[in-house]
This record gives sequence, structure tokens and C-alpha cells, in this order.
Amino acid sequence: MADRNRIPVRTTGSRAARPVRRAALLAVACALVAAGCGSGGPSAGKSPQPAAQGPRQAVQQGLPGMPPPLDRRDLYAADRPNRLAPQVKAFPSRVYVPNTGSDTVSVIDPKTYKVIETIPVGVQPQHVVPSWDMKTLWVNNDRGHDLTPIDPATGKAGKPVKVHDPYNLYFTPDGKYAVVMASMDKQLVFRDPHTMKVRKALPVNCAGVNHADFSPDGKYFIVSCEFSGELLKVDTAKMEVIGKQKLPFEGAMPQDVKISPDGKTWYVADMMADGVWILNGDTFGRPKLLPTGKGTHGLYVSRDSRHMYISNRGEGTISLLDFRTGELVGKWHIRGGGSPDMGGVSADGNVLWLSGRYNSEVYALDTHTGKTLAKIKVGLGPHGLAVYPQPGRYSLGHTGIFR
Repeated sequence: MADRNRIPVRTTGSRAARPVRRAALLAVACALVAAGCGSGGPSAGKSPQPAAQGPRQAVQQGLPGMPPPLDRRDLYAADRPNRLAPQVKAFPSRVYVPNTGSDTVSVIDPKTYKVIETIPVGVQPQHVVPSWDMKTLWVNNDRGHDLTPIDPATGKAGKPVKVHDPYNLYFTPDGKYAVVMASMDKQLVFRDPHTMKVRKALPVNCAGVNHADFSPDGKYFIVSCEFSGELLKVDTAKMEVIGKQKLPFEGAMPQDVKISPDGKTWYVADMMADGVWILNGDTFGRPKLLPTGKGTHGLYVSRDSRHMYISNRGEGTISLLDFRTGELVGKWHIRGGGSPDMGGVSADGNVLWLSGRYNSEVYALDTHTGKTLAKIKVGLGPHGLAVYPQPGRYSLGHTGIFR
């Protein structure tokens, strides 16, 4: 990135003084960018960090170790159609569906809309989660208290890893920790992202931690507490709760959490308030409710960062929100009805895939017209399905939050 706050060089004064001034200016510039000069520069093979832009930019610097955003105006700039990272390009395109009532994962070929394999996993699989480095898919077997790894290159399951109460799984933006949403244990458990060994168990004074998303700089994340109708704000580096609030709706049950492309607005789906809560994550102020439909549940961003797809599980519809205006601009009805829950968008951006939680089926919808392309029978209680691979540089977890 070009440094907009370049230090002006004076053109007046003697020639003899200019080398001294240049040396002084070079020293100041080096201090500002926090990079070495001459032999003290960045190590070979390491990507240079964006130049600092004075005190204001220093405040905006991200979590240490976090890949800098491609575009500070769009958090999803790396998620453009078919922009697959080198490590996932060779993976076959598949849809992995965890069936909570069947203890299996159905594997769908998105070209034929057919189940091509059924993988036995642990007890009550809830979500299929891409790892931070995007090389592994973790099946969250909540009541089995383990994670089943799936190699997306071969589609084969590996040896389960013992993890207590893994309802959902996220990764810090620096790739340093996996964060297990231990819903029944009332904990956020920070673990090694590869071995899953516990690094810190953080008790939380709310019920049903389940979904989250991270701030643009990665320094905090917001968590929904389903059973107590609350939101938590958590400091990523300190691994501490720094904010908590009760949603202003009796019986609120917050679900999915998603941040806007410009990083200024947070959205929280609420299946009992039948809409999306909208708030400023930085101030963590009182949110406002945008009604969308009965049983609002999942939130997914279009490949062009223009719209958010909102699944309304209780009425079989998907609402479209325009990020630019903040208004709803359409509603799609699943052919014959259904119970759209969690899912993701195809790599090319043309298909929205959602599990049908109460109908033992999966839906494929055209993202341009909203037309129901297919309804595919799977196991009992399909939940957090993962479309894989997807564009992006790294995964923040859930069914696929890529940046």
C-alpha cells in the first residue's frame, strides 16, 4: 500500500545540508513503518507489512500475525468468484452435510445434486468447519465430544480428536487459536488449532454460546448466546469477555453473526424475534431489529459483497439485504416449503446451499433469481453444511467465513 502520509522533502537550503536531511528523513520513515533499513530489513521470503500512516494508522493496525486485509473497504475482497487459494484449488467441489440425528455426514456432488457418499462420524454432528489454513474440515460432534477431521482432497475421514462439547468452532484471525463454542459447558475454549489441546478455558456468564464473527482488525469478536438472549464481546488476544448485553426482546434467541463488508455494522439473526439485530460492534451499543421472517437463522454474504442472504427457517424463505442501503430488497420462497438453516455460497457465487433442518433435505437456490434448483434428501436433522472449497485466504471457522 502506498504511504499517503509521505514526509515532505524541502527543496530549499544548501546542497551540503541535503544528505544530512535525507539521512534524518530516512531514519524517521524507518521508525514510522517499523521496518528495518539496509541490513536490518525484513527477512527474505516474508511479505512486507503495509507502511504505517502516522498515529491514526497505528490505531487501526490489526491483531499481530493476522493477514492484512486486501481492501480495507471490503472485508470479503478475497472471496470473489472462483478465487481459490493454491492449497485448495485441487480439491473436488463438494457439499458436506452434518446430520445431527443420523450421526453421519452426507457428501453431495454439486454438479449432479446427488449424495455420492455417507460418512459415519460421532454423536450429534452440528457443523462442518474449514480449518484456518483451509486444509482440513472439522466435523463438530457435539454430544460425542470429539471432532472428526475430513481431508477435502480425498473426502476421507481421519481419527477423531477428543474435544468436549464442540457445538461450533472458530479460528482467531492470526491462526493462533481454535475457539470452541462449548454451549452446554458455558465456555469459550481456546485450543491449539492443529492438536486441539486446551490453551485457555474461558467461562462465560450466559447460556448457549453458538455463533460469532470477528472485527476488521481481529482484535475482538462478538458471540451470540442462544438460550439467554445475550451477546458477548470478547478480546481476542487477552481471551477475555470485555462486554455483555441482553437483547431488547423477551425470549430472544440469537443465532448467526455476520459483519458488513465495510466492517462498520454487525448483524445477528434471531429466530424468536424473527429478524436481524443491527449494531455497532465498536461501541457495542443497543441494537435495532430489522424484521425479516419467521425463525431467522443463517447469514451469508454474496460473492460481490453487495447482498446478504438471510435464511428464515420458520417460513421456508430467504430474505435479501442490500449492504449499501441497509434495506431488504427481496424474498425467495423455497419451492414446496422447507426449513432453511445453515450453509454457504458456491465458489462461483451462483448457488446458495442451505440445510433443511426439519425436512431431512438440502436446498440449492439460484443466487440471481432465487429459484429452487434442487431439494436433496439427506439424513436426519441436517445442520451446518459446508460448501467446499470456497474462495479466500484463510478461514475464521463456522461453515466457512473466509477473508
